[in-house]
Amino acid sequence: MTSRPLVPTAPPSVHVRAMITWTAIFPLVSIGFYAIKPFAAHWSPILRAFVLSIVVVPLAVYIVVPKLMKTYGMFLARKNV
Repeated sequence: MTSRPLVPTAPPSVHVRAMITWTAIFPLVSIGFYAIKPFAAHWSPILRAFVLSIVVVPLAVYIVVPKLMKTYGMFLARKNV
């Protein structure tokens, strides 16, 4: 069995990165709104957005976006075989 050498690839375009980021952020924000609704209904919209962003941004940056980027890379690798 021969393995193909690893060839460095160019990073995804800014459009692909934007779509991947949106794909990560939108569901997290949507779920987050419903998750904090029971205890944050009386909060000001600014406070709700602040608390939600404290949770959503790290989740997206450190967990969801890297997994989506890896998945996208595997998709491209499979497509180019």
